Parts: sequence; C-alpha cells; structure tokens
Amino acid sequence: MDSAQENNDHKVDTRTEQEKAIDEWLPVTSSRTAKWWYSAFHNVTAMVGAGVLSLPHAMGPGVVILVLSWIITLYTLWQMVEMHEMVPGKRFDRYHELGQHAFGEKLGLYIVVPQQLVVEVGTCIIYMVTGGQSLKKFHDLVCSDCKDIKQTYFIMIFASAHFLLSHLPNFHSISGVSMAAAVMSLSYSTIAWTASLDKGVQPGVQYGYKSHSTAGTVFGFLNALGSVAFAYAGHNVVLEIQATIPSTPEKPSKIPMWRGVIVAYIIVALCYFPVALIGYWMFGNSIDENILITLEKPVWLIAMANMFVVVHVIGGYQIYAMPVFDMLETLLVKKLKFPPSFWLRFITRNLYVAITMFLAITFPFFDGLLGFFGGFAFAPTTYFLPCIIWLAIYKPKKFSLSWWTNWICIVLGVLLMILAPIGGLRQIIIDAK
Repeated sequence: MDSAQENNDHKVDTRTEQEKAIDEWLPVTSSRTAKWWYSAFHNVTAMVGAGVLSLPHAMGPGVVILVLSWIITLYTLWQMVEMHEMVPGKRFDRYHELGQHAFGEKLGLYIVVPQQLVVEVGTCIIYMVTGGQSLKKFHDLVCSDCKDIKQTYFIMIFASAHFLLSHLPNFHSISGVSMAAAVMSLSYSTIAWTASLDKGVQPGVQYGYKSHSTAGTVFGFLNALGSVAFAYAGHNVVLEIQATIPSTPEKPSKIPMWRGVIVAYIIVALCYFPVALIGYWMFGNSIDENILITLEKPVWLIAMANMFVVVHVIGGYQIYAMPVFDMLETLLVKKLKFPPSFWLRFITRNLYVAITMFLAITFPFFDGLLGFFGGFAFAPTTYFLPCIIWLAIYKPKKFSLSWWTNWICIVLGVLLMILAPIGGLRQIIIDAK
C-alpha cells in the first residue's frame, strides 16, 4: 500500500515549477486549509439563494417537488463529494475536470463548461437584480416620503460592492463574506415565515391556481418547477468548495466535506420548508413572486430582512463568481500564456462585474428569469449530470439499486430541463409586455 501510495504521490506532481506557481495563484487551488464548517457555510450560501423568497409562489403541487428535490439533490451532491477523489492521488478540483474524466478531454469540456457558465453567470445576474430590488425596497420602506429612485441605480450601488470584493484572491479569502451570507439567509428566511405567521391567514385566501385558464395553470406550474430547480443550485460550485479542504490518504477531504454538506442541508430545510409552506398557507395564491414584497409590515422588520437579503446576495454572488474567475484566469494564463499578475486579475474581474451589472439592468424581470434559467441549466448540473457521470465511471450493474436510482434522477431531471424553461419564457413575455 505504502509503495503504491508513494507511486501515486510521485505520479501526482509531474507539474513544472511554473505550473505549480500558476496553480497556487488560481482561485480554486491556491489554498487548501479549509475546515468542515467552511464547507457548511459555503454550501448554504451557494444553495439558499434569494430563490427561497419565491418558493411560496411555487407551492400547491410544488410541495411534493420541493421535498423530492431536496432528496434528489442531496443524493447527487453526495455523488459529487464521493467522486472528488475517486482516482487515488488525484483531485477533481473543478466540475469540468470530473466531466473530462468521465467523457474525455474535449467532450467533457463541451458538456460541462457551457452549462456551468450559464448557471454561474445566470446566478450572478439574478443576484444583481435581487440585490438592487432589495436595496430599493429597503429605501422605499425606510424613507416613504423620499423621491422615487429607479431600480437601475440600486443595481449600480449593489454592483459597487462587487467591484471591491471581486479582488479577494480565492475561495478561502471569501469565507468571511460567505459566513455572513449564510447567517443572513437563515435570518431573513426566519423573518419571512414568522412575519407571515404573525399576519395570520388572510381573509378570502385561495389555494387554487391563480390562473383561470388551463393553459395559464399549466404554464404557471412549469414556471414553479424552474423556481424550485433554481432553489438547489449549489452543485455547480461543490467540487470547487471541496478543493479548499486538505486531504490525506488517512483523512480524505470527502469526510469533512460531507459533514459540512449534511449541516448545510439541514439549514437549507430550515430555510426552505417553513417559508414555502407557511407563506403559502397564509397568503394562498395571491402571494408575490418575492414574499418580502407581500409582507409590508412591521416596516422595520421587513426593512431589516431586505438588508439581510442584500448581505446574503453579496456573498452568493462571490461564491458563484469565483469559479468563473478561475475559468477565465486559467484560460488567460494557461492557454493564452498571459503572465499571472495583479493587472490581469483586476481587468478581467472588473469587466465581469460590469457585464453582469449591465445585463441585470437590461433584464430585471426576476421570476421569469428564475424559471427559465432554473430549468435550462440548473436541472442538468444539479439533477442529472452527476448521475450520468456516476454511471459512466462506476458502471453499476443493470437493474441494481444504484442503476435504478440514477436513471430515475436522470429521467426526472431531463423532464425538468425541458418543461421548466417553457413556463419561464412565457412569464418573461408576460412581464416584458
């Protein structure tokens, strides 16, 4: 065993000094000193998006889907954590590296990178919109007599934080931001459902479908599917988070990582289920796409919750932006042979923040975007790509439990991918009118 391990260790580092230096400079691989609780709050920040606030809007049949999603995504997340080090002495630090191992160098990149980018960039744009919306809401609540300021300006104010924070070099350096964000997500979720409980069941509340036409009902349901899919999107950054945890043959990184994931999933359940169920129970189908908009009073509490959302979304944006920075910087340094430098980082990251800000200002319709992106890109990377990779690598026996579990997840995930964007697109068209 020891000699095999030594061989592995020799095998691992065939990197030149220059490659080592580059890996130590890149955001994902530069620091491997994280503890299991880092995994917990990074995962909470990555998963509990502001999407939690749109969950009551997706209830009704959404309850079953919400619970099913929680189970399926926990299973696929477990697969990702397991596969991080399935080749002895090698770590798949990035989602696309795992894809390349399963599908081959070229194909793995083509399959994983576009989807991962859509998710990460899409999330960053949606978080820009959410941050702007919540800042505006805070301003309108605290100062009801003030002159009305356009949402565009609030998105710019929100973006200004990222022009600074994006220069934190790696995952490890954003752990403080991430921890604050995780605490905030639990806080505003709690405010959302306690304030709903406090309001009580509204007079004349209705639990049926909002739409009176069959088509409207079906499309509404499809859009709700997308919202729920968006609520579980942490898989896109899970390998990158695990890459920050140290690993030895005796103590592989999957043990602390999995402990963190379990804690994160319990927190996620505490955030999602009460908000979704109590919000829907109190307001029925008259609820807004963002529950904090429905809850007007007590003003100070709702204003505070909106500020919490802002802090959380700042952390969330950073978590999703970091793998994108990693891809961009890898491309520039390894493929295009730019020297790793402060200026390279400064220009690429500021450009990225500027582009996401511009897109957020241009497309500020939140729920339709959520449904559209949710189905289109989140479903594959979260619900069924891990299963396909698992089947491709481990090749479980036909009709065994593992085989069935993976295929069921794949079928459900593909259905989600096809159906959810239809509802989202229709919502975008309605909003744009």
